[in-house]
Amino acid sequence: MSQAALTTRVAAGRRKRHANGSGATWGSPTTYLVATILIAVCIAPVLYIIIGGFRTNSQITVDPAGWPKPWVITNYLQVLSSPVFWQEFGNSSISAVATTAGAVGLALMVSYVIARYRFAGRNAMYSLFAAGLMFPLTVAITPLYLLIKNLGLTNNLVGIILPQIAFALPATVIILVPFLAAIPKELEEAAAIDGAGRISFFFRMVLPLSLPGVITTGILAFIGAWNGYLLPLFILNNSAQYTLPLGVQAFSSEHSVDTAAVLAFTSLSMIPALVFFSIFERRIVGGLSGAVKG
Repeated sequence: MSQAALTTRVAAGRRKRHANGSGATWGSPTTYLVATILIAVCIAPVLYIIIGGFRTNSQITVDPAGWPKPWVITNYLQVLSSPVFWQEFGNSSISAVATTAGAVGLALMVSYVIARYRFAGRNAMYSLFAAGLMFPLTVAITPLYLLIKNLGLTNNLVGIILPQIAFALPATVIILVPFLAAIPKELEEAAAIDGAGRISFFFRMVLPLSLPGVITTGILAFIGAWNGYLLPLFILNNSAQYTLPLGVQAFSSEHSVDTAAVLAFTSLSMIPALVFFSIFERRIVGGLSGAVKG
């Protein structure tokens, strides 16, 4: 073997060992450049709002894109000391938690039946939920408002929780069905031999095994309910029942000349959802990957 061929073979072996040792190889620099630009476009407005809350109105007027000089926390303290903010925070928390519990609970029961049982109309039921993904809230808002008004649920958190559960169900069912269908049939048969009924098998085996999908759908339902704006805008006319998205609008109207305070209020309104999403980001990615594989 020639020296040149030997050198080439050794270099190839080193590259192979390096790739196997690191688990991945570096991609194209263009890919990283495009990804960096997209990340910057997404994060820049959020950072501007958060940092803007640490500035004064005069600083924003003189240099809208500058850094705080000096940094002030008065705007955030003003919002945090406001009982209106905490009332709206409580309303958003109740709405988001109730929507998450209702959507995940109902979707688990529906998904279990679709995934584990064979019956006439099973595929049609699954297709119905899939079609629900293509039905936007903006199309249904007028008849939905009339229905809620006839039920006497306007200016009531229940009036937004129930529709939010309904609109969260399609995506939740679509994600959960593959998880539940992937559970081996032999496991259910073994549980039946040991004396476990269907309900016992559901709580003892199905829920733990489908936990990644449950967490994923719960996070998506929570964030969707927390950021909901259009439905509360139509249903809630009493300021005492406002959620944070409506509170931001009301606060902006009342303090239109106090830009720094508006930025601080907006920041505090969106931080819980951002933190919640950041903490469970890996869970979301893993749950969606499992649903695709299933």
